[in-house]
Amino acid sequence: QVQLVESGGGLVQPGGSLRLSCAGSGSIFSIIAMGWYRQAPGKQRELVATITSGGRTNYGDSVKGRFTISRDNAKNTVYLQMNSLKPEDTAVYYCNAVRATTTQTYNYWGQGTQVTVSS
Repeated sequence: QVQLVESGGGLVQPGGSLRLSCAGSGSIFSIIAMGWYRQAPGKQRELVATITSGGRTNYGDSVKGRFTISRDNAKNTVYLQMNSLKPEDTAVYYCNAVRATTTQTYNYWGQGTQVTVSS
């Protein structure tokens, strides 16, 4: 099992910045990737950014050039630096971890943290 605890959400004005953190615990030694997804009211959950254990990153088209994902392996924590925030970035942001064994892949989710971009 993997437990994920997110922090750092809140209210910010358009053009502002926020940094989200996600701390993992439990069976973290077999995590192959972590990332962030978001879900706005009435919309499907969408990819924000992911990072593999080797450091390879992937971003959703709507956040490229504005958001940066990083991880601190020593702290088992992944971060999402969000700059130039727009009202359309308003959503609940969920941390995700993918754990792999020799036979199966497991997805774990955090409880979500609200990000609201509004003046």
